[in-house]
Amino acid sequence: MKKQIRNQVAALFLLLPAATALIALPGTAMAQPAAPELRSLQVGTDGGLQAGAKLQFTLEGTPRGQVSLTVRGVPRTIVLKETARGVYTGSYTIRRQDRITESSAIRATLKVRNRSIATNYTFPAGIASQDVAVAPPAGLKIDRFTVAPVDKIEPGAELRFTLNGAPGGTAEFDIPGVINNVAMREVRPGVYEGAYTIRRLDNLAPSRPVVATLRIGDRAVTSTLTQPLMADAKPPVIRNLSPRDGESVTRGAATSVSGTFDDAGGVGVDPKSVRIMLAGRDVTAAAQITPQFFTYRADLPAGRYAVDVTAKDMVGNAVRQTWTFDVAAAVSAAPATVLLQVTSHANNASVEGSPVVVRGRTAPGAVVDVKVSAVGTLAGLFGMNQDLLTQRVQADGNGNFSFSFSPQFPLPGTRYEVSMTAGKDGMTATETKLVLFQKQG
Repeated sequence: MKKQIRNQVAALFLLLPAATALIALPGTAMAQPAAPELRSLQVGTDGGLQAGAKLQFTLEGTPRGQVSLTVRGVPRTIVLKETARGVYTGSYTIRRQDRITESSAIRATLKVRNRSIATNYTFPAGIASQDVAVAPPAGLKIDRFTVAPVDKIEPGAELRFTLNGAPGGTAEFDIPGVINNVAMREVRPGVYEGAYTIRRLDNLAPSRPVVATLRIGDRAVTSTLTQPLMADAKPPVIRNLSPRDGESVTRGAATSVSGTFDDAGGVGVDPKSVRIMLAGRDVTAAAQITPQFFTYRADLPAGRYAVDVTAKDMVGNAVRQTWTFDVAAAVSAAPATVLLQVTSHANNASVEGSPVVVRGRTAPGAVVDVKVSAVGTLAGLFGMNQDLLTQRVQADGNGNFSFSFSPQFPLPGTRYEVSMTAGKDGMTATETKLVLFQKQG
């Protein structure tokens, strides 16, 4: 008997892999525990397979991977994100030019490190039925879904949400990857309120989507929060300028112009808002830009250069930083200053594991004073700024030196600021700064 599916939000179907995926593997293959696994795929729709309908995908498999779907009849790849351990979700709105039918094959690919697995799935029978596309009743709607912003995303902070919509229903909200199905109480007709207190181990970024659901009977509507979780009125700061303001650098193969963004306690810098002007020329397109730093490298002729960098955070707070530096022509005479060069890491490089070992080169026998500080830069990651290392090391007879530091809590996105000053009798001391970032994920 044909089942009538009236849930407007989605009718979830457990998709079974194609029969070819059920063939037993040889014993040698079964003995490889590192191989990723695809366990199941679910799909939901709010309008069958018609143009404008939204398909919801939920895949379960090996965690910490990358998942993509291809659907026959859709000329683009659908990327799923890991919203809980081993659970990947995503959606796709069917376009008018798409050609999707119930017989269209769905191919899921899961990549974990350097290994991958692909499995074919099929749509369940009946998903294209008009019965799936039942419109919500006229009175079932969400007029507004809001949050009372907090000053800082930290353990113990309470996020209070308010939903305005149809009265007499049941409401709840989800913070994907953090918590789901948090009930909201109807405090007066059509007004629902709910709260969540941030826990210490929550990896809650201010940009993470929050979704509210309002149900009346067996029908439901959803709304995604569009405002930030934080009351961020403070603009970001640009630090660790290289070359420093007023510094003179000797012309070499390439000059690196860089800086780091510090929006501690804020929602983070929007990389698309960054604009870099060098000597009146826009070099943004040729620069490497992330939410944490920017770097532009070029062979610059000798002369004075003015740098003008502007950026905004995710809620529109703007910052501007200007400075100048000089590029001096190379000279054949030996420099009067101590050579100081980092050989193990590029500036703004990512590091992983512990300890972090830094190697460099200076004048033979020179002493190098080292200071390392850790700065938490990503909102939603809880940690305090701390001094990790203060040490004096001496270069060997070839000028090589090294040191290491071990962060107590190596949180992803943490910025490590490494200051080094090299000195030797009869020569002018040289100072340099290295910025490293803890690798994400």
